[in-house]
Amino acid sequence: MGLEELERWDKEFFWHPFTQMKVYREEENLIFERGEGIYLYDIKGRKFIDAISSLWCNTLGHNHPRLNRALKEQLSKVAHTTTLGSSNVPAILLAKELVEVSPKCLTKVFYSEDGAESVEVALKLAYHYFKNLGERRRLFVSLENAYHGDTIGAVSVGGIELFHSTYKDLLFETYKLPSPYVFCKEKYGKLCSECKEELLEKLREFLKRRGEEVVAVILESGIQAAAGMLPFPKGFLRGVREITKEFGVLLILDEVATGFGRTGTLFYCEQEGVCPDLMCLGKGITGGYLPLAVTLTTEEIFKVFLGEFGEAKHFYHGHTYTGNNLSCAVALEHLKVLREEKILERLKPKIKLLEEELKGFYELKNVKDVRQLGFMVGIELSREDGRPFEYRQRVGFKVAYKCRERGVFLRPLGDVMVLMPPLVIDEESLIYVLNTLRWAIKEVLQR
Repeated sequence: MGLEELERWDKEFFWHPFTQMKVYREEENLIFERGEGIYLYDIKGRKFIDAISSLWCNTLGHNHPRLNRALKEQLSKVAHTTTLGSSNVPAILLAKELVEVSPKCLTKVFYSEDGAESVEVALKLAYHYFKNLGERRRLFVSLENAYHGDTIGAVSVGGIELFHSTYKDLLFETYKLPSPYVFCKEKYGKLCSECKEELLEKLREFLKRRGEEVVAVILESGIQAAAGMLPFPKGFLRGVREITKEFGVLLILDEVATGFGRTGTLFYCEQEGVCPDLMCLGKGITGGYLPLAVTLTTEEIFKVFLGEFGEAKHFYHGHTYTGNNLSCAVALEHLKVLREEKILERLKPKIKLLEEELKGFYELKNVKDVRQLGFMVGIELSREDGRPFEYRQRVGFKVAYKCRERGVFLRPLGDVMVLMPPLVIDEESLIYVLNTLRWAIKEVLQR
């Protein structure tokens, strides 16, 4: 099997996600073969800093010895056993650990395989909760520019036209609040308390009118990531929590992208003292090793599903690999590494360094905006007059491809350059990534 064969087979047989395959098949593409720490190596031996953590999920770097060992030890016992009516040791231990490190009101863990599935579980649990209570509610409240995954329920509560409009005839009804960052920038020019209060009042007024129909409000936690890294005003999340409690509506927090240290704390909701009714986790839960997701919920919600077998009140939902032994074993070790090696404490100075270094991007004529929440960054490119580039120009991809020439692997969101390196990246490498991106923007757009 030669390199040319691999490249040909990739383009012939493999349909890639979020990828225009006509374009993919016309270009040279990376095929990764191995990883070590913050680096990925392709089949040609080229070395790249993984500056997007393999789509935001890798936290401790690739080929981590402790995660490798945990995987091998579990593999020597058993790879998978069903959790439908039976259990396994890693799933039990991980559930206990997750409850202990999560906001205190969350006491139950339901497993799935990825972030979208964790959202589907949350939506169905929330709906089923009220159904078991004898209430007929079916309306969800979410945000414009929301992204919660690509399954039908997750798409229904999503709000990115490019991703979601094709499927509108398949979706259930939702009410969309304005995207906080977009609303605040357009009306106030910045994130501010006045904007936050106006948005919260919009929610309050809607729930006054239709609150008895509403199952839940669902939000990404602290930032709308897939929309281009659009942060919320500080305190917005806490305000939503207070209003949902006031009107007896559930709050679902999607911490799939923000969880496990991305914002500087294990979960963003800690920063605002918020405990939701349901919380969705995925991506970084296994350190980027294996598919796993969870939906955490409260004792109150869990108890409503209890009853005699013949009452059929239990949650009719599950997957073949729910609570997979291998994934849970690695996730459990990942949490131990985060704690024992003080990864989040060591991240704090790097977040401050990142904040300082990002200021230099405003000097570039084609940088319209720079947005950051912890170790999550979006740098928005535009024409020099601030107008967006045409979508078909693929400017963000051209800049990302330019970065590859200096050994930095990025994948943009449209013309927003996303930086989300592994939490363990050293400061010298972080500065190298930033300098490479600055150079690439100049090379592509200012020559």
